[in-house]
Amino acid sequence: MTQARSQLVPPGVDGRYHCVQRCVRRAFLCGVDRYTGTSFEHRKTWVEHRLGLLAKCFAISIHAYAVMSNHLHLVVQLAPDVAAGWCEAEVAARWVRLFPPRQGSHEAVEAKYRKLLDDSERLRVIRGRLCDLSWLMRCLAEPIARRANREDGCKGRFWEGRFKAQRLCDERALLAAMAYVDLNPIRAGIADGLDDSAHTSAAARMTQATQTNRTLNTALGPILGVLQPPLAISTADYLQLLDWTGRQLAPGKRGRITDDAPTCLRGIDLGPERWTSRVRGVGSGYWRAIGSAEQLIELAMRIGQRWLKGLRFAETLS
Repeated sequence: MTQARSQLVPPGVDGRYHCVQRCVRRAFLCGVDRYTGTSFEHRKTWVEHRLGLLAKCFAISIHAYAVMSNHLHLVVQLAPDVAAGWCEAEVAARWVRLFPPRQGSHEAVEAKYRKLLDDSERLRVIRGRLCDLSWLMRCLAEPIARRANREDGCKGRFWEGRFKAQRLCDERALLAAMAYVDLNPIRAGIADGLDDSAHTSAAARMTQATQTNRTLNTALGPILGVLQPPLAISTADYLQLLDWTGRQLAPGKRGRITDDAPTCLRGIDLGPERWTSRVRGVGSGYWRAIGSAEQLIELAMRIGQRWLKGLRFAETLS
């Protein structure tokens, strides 16, 4: 039964989430149409550019993303404490950048900005929206849908009406979700390795390192948005872990664990088999939350349920 999003994502509370937004009927509206051969691959770039804008306007950190042919994944952290520290002018400027006036002129932008500054109650509402998960996904999906419909000369839904969200209860759950998302093209069989995985945060991390000559030995942080305390793994170790995990989860190789697991895995999970099961379980073992059995029980009690789907799976990994 569908439940209110606020039960899983309490307003104004810090949290990390794995979100999935699918195209209607799971059609390849961002890929190559299997029936007509028409390519919509360029729409994946639209999504990436939109994520870049949202990361500059919202109080969020984007840890991972993957834009696929008929759906997209996002691992995001809400930072309401950051939004609470913005002055009213900052809130207004971010909102006008996100929703510029239709006229687009400098005068129209300035007029909308000034009007917002004169309405403290409106700014209070906007401040809350700029750290809200549902508003984030709305501001990501709607402009892409409108642009695609204009291109196709049609009307109607582009995305399914409701996105899926999973709460990530700890750092290990966050890393597992990040790996699951970054490895989507490899698991789907459309990429052989990280070098071929376009439109993912893993590809973006490697590109950033190449273009800026930055070392990959720095601690792993968000790929976009608000800076957060880094995870207990370097970017280089994360990419190495991704490469190894991808080879275990590639199509036709399930259940075959090689003995060359990276050393960084020792500090993340109890063994290679558990780690690969944990990553695979992001899509099939868990449902509304990812974490230990104790964390799922605690979350179930908080939202008024006796249990959560995925509890038995979590117990096998404890």
